[in-house]
Amino acid sequence: MSLNRNEKAAVVDGVSAQAARSQTLALAEYRGLTVAHLDKLRRQARDNGVYLHVLKNTLARRAVAGTPFEVASDAMVGPLIYGFSEDAVAAAKVIADFAKGNDKLVLKGGAYAGKALDANGIKALASIPSREVLIAQVAGLLKSPIQRMAGVIAAVAEKKGGAEAPAEAPAA
Repeated sequence: MSLNRNEKAAVVDGVSAQAARSQTLALAEYRGLTVAHLDKLRRQARDNGVYLHVLKNTLARRAVAGTPFEVASDAMVGPLIYGFSEDAVAAAKVIADFAKGNDKLVLKGGAYAGKALDANGIKALASIPSREVLIAQVAGLLKSPIQRMAGVIAAVAEKKGGAEAPAEAPAA
């Protein structure tokens, strides 16, 4: 069923609004996927805060015109599913992880920070740990020197405390 002009304008406006809030666009060809597989992919995307949509490429090009994602217009060929995310790696991670388990979903490219990415660029972006993991790693790095210093101070205190321990008074 085709859309009329007003419905197409509404789709373009919705995708444009999502693109304005997003940092990353990931594109994948979904030819040959069953409805059950697409539902599973959509569920994973929803759980990770990724806006996933199957669009006509002409509507997608109109929606991203004038945004940092316009650089990916050359990759918008064939039956594509579009993933937008506010998190820098979420869209790439969801689509790349699903593609690992299903050979019918083929990464085509995307865009991040105004730069076009090919399939390998999307895979590289997907391999970056999430924000929470990076924060935990930085916290661990900051904690490590303090923890070692506390261990050294405790060892020195124990050593000094053992040598200068007061003699116990004899029982009367």
